[in-house]
Amino acid sequence: MHRFLIANRDELAARCRVKVQARSAYGVPGAELEHGISVFLEQVIKTLELEQTADPLQSRRVSGRAGGGKPALSEIGDTAARHGKELMQHGFTVEEVVHDYGDLCQAITDLAFELDAQIEVEEFRILNRCLDNAIANAVTEFGYQRDIVVADQHVHDLNARLGFLAHELRNQLATATLALSAIRNGSVGVTGATGGILERSLVNLGNLIDRSLAEVRMTAGLPLQSRLFSVHEFLAELRLSASLEADIRGFTLKVSNVDPSLAVDVDRDLLLAAAGNLLQNAFKFSHPHTEITVNAYAVADRILIDVEDRCGGLSSGDAEKMFLPFTQQAQDRSGLGLGLSISRRSIEANAGLLSVRNVPGTGCVFTIDLPRHSLGDEPTVFAGQ
Repeated sequence: MHRFLIANRDELAARCRVKVQARSAYGVPGAELEHGISVFLEQVIKTLELEQTADPLQSRRVSGRAGGGKPALSEIGDTAARHGKELMQHGFTVEEVVHDYGDLCQAITDLAFELDAQIEVEEFRILNRCLDNAIANAVTEFGYQRDIVVADQHVHDLNARLGFLAHELRNQLATATLALSAIRNGSVGVTGATGGILERSLVNLGNLIDRSLAEVRMTAGLPLQSRLFSVHEFLAELRLSASLEADIRGFTLKVSNVDPSLAVDVDRDLLLAAAGNLLQNAFKFSHPHTEITVNAYAVADRILIDVEDRCGGLSSGDAEKMFLPFTQQAQDRSGLGLGLSISRRSIEANAGLLSVRNVPGTGCVFTIDLPRHSLGDEPTVFAGQ
């Protein structure tokens, strides 16, 4: 076989290259990757030649031993690992790593059949040993490199999020500190404009912390603390927590009345954080001195909670983009761009849906959709239990 491979090495490499180009959208960088099939073919030839000597076991230094197990240093193992790394860096998939070596085996078989070349069974066994060790080492290194990339991306994303959060916390804290300093100096009153700045900064700090805690719970996969509670009471709590920010920002907040018997069975803290994020978003992007409305109602077996803002409406195709992390659609770039993403995850964790409907020229209607319950759904506790 080694004489057959030497005589046809260029044809075999060309056939492998065509197969890779036809299979992968990436093609082959340059003439071929440095530690690719051409190098592997030379190592197969070297292995077969050593098998013909008086000391055939010397071929193991090139090909590695058969059967896998504990890895040992070999020329094929070393170059295959580098080849796996190169494929990973050039955007290939692990399937293409495997196919890359399988292409050579198929090319050898096809060409041998076409030329009616006689290849012994033992030689095929040696070829399979080389292929097995090359694939194992290439895939192992590919996986290792991919894990590094994923870990680096995770660290990058985490640092970006922490950086944005620290930046926003620092800005709000600096504003509050300056306002407090002015008030303590006695030059302005607590009830004046400076007091309003202090109050607004503290509200924003609380919102950032609440949103961050909700994200931590979602990311960590902490168990939900679901319980049955009245939608009417929930809206009353939401109105109380949002009224201060509405007043500070100069908005009118209108919350509808709802049947006191209507209830939801969810994690109250996550729902409150999600609805609070929607209201913060409405306060942030609505036109000044407009009305923000919250309406809750039942439709069949669902409870719907609408938060309607007065942002003026969205451009075509922007609705779903709003739920992507670190996405901000308006000129006001304050904040992390995480609120809507966290809200959707919080609602979905409670078997609900969060959607947005664009009202051109007016604003957006965000709808929280949750399973409907009634306060009568609570289990009856009998005396003596």
